[in-house]
Formats: sequence, structure tokens, C-alpha cells
Amino acid sequence: MSAANTGVPALLDTALPSPVPGEEHDLCPVTDVLRRVGDKWTVLVLVLLGQRPHRFNELRRGIEAISQRMLTRTLRGLAEDGLVRREVFPTNPPSVEYSLTPLGRSLLEPISALAAWAVAHQPSIAAHRRGESLDG
Repeated sequence: MSAANTGVPALLDTALPSPVPGEEHDLCPVTDVLRRVGDKWTVLVLVLLGQRPHRFNELRRGIEAISQRMLTRTLRGLAEDGLVRREVFPTNPPSVEYSLTPLGRSLLEPISALAAWAVAHQPSIAAHRRGESLDG
């Protein structure tokens, strides 16, 4: 989508001061979102919840290496940001289900675009890391 269609300036059209003030960088909404999705577990949790709602232990079983503490922290942060809904059902014991909110679902498209870019360019990135170049 072009900047004209969204009212949001294109990233490369945005003039940045030089040097970029640390406070401005810290308060930038892009930096904030990248911090959220750039952590170790968020994208994986979002993708699983994008498939269907999950209960806590389903998510934990679905992500082999995540600890209970880290899954709790990740879900709490996503809920605080309005990306995940936590619904408690009045059963005995109470059961909790997590699902994406419309805002969270809207994040799947840009994450998918980034994932497609990463897969397409992984060989070139790996070659550069080895000191080679596939780009010519």
C-alpha cells in the first residue's frame, strides 16, 4: 500500500535528524513494535494464535523450548498491547483461552511479508556471512 493511500509517510521518505536523538528513537512507534515482535517468542505465539485460539498449555506444548514463565510474560505483553485476548471461562478449575484480537490479526500480514522476504533472501544472507556474495 502506498503512503498516499494510508496517510502514513513511507519509511524512506521520513527525514531523520543526524544524529537521531536517543529519546526520539526510544519513543518511536516503529521501534516500539519492533521491540515487541523482535523478541524470541512473540512471532511464534502470534502465528500459532493466528491459526486458532489456544489454551495456555496447548501453546506451551506447541513451542517446545519456551518456559512457562516466558510464555506467561509474552502473552501478558501481547494482551497489554491489545494484540491478544485472554478469555477466562467459568469452569472448575477456570480455563483460559488466548486468541488474536483484530489488531493482532492485522499484524499477521506484515509479519508474513517479512517471513517471505527472510526465506527468499536467506541464501544471500548466509553467503554474506561466509564472506561470499550471491548478489554479484
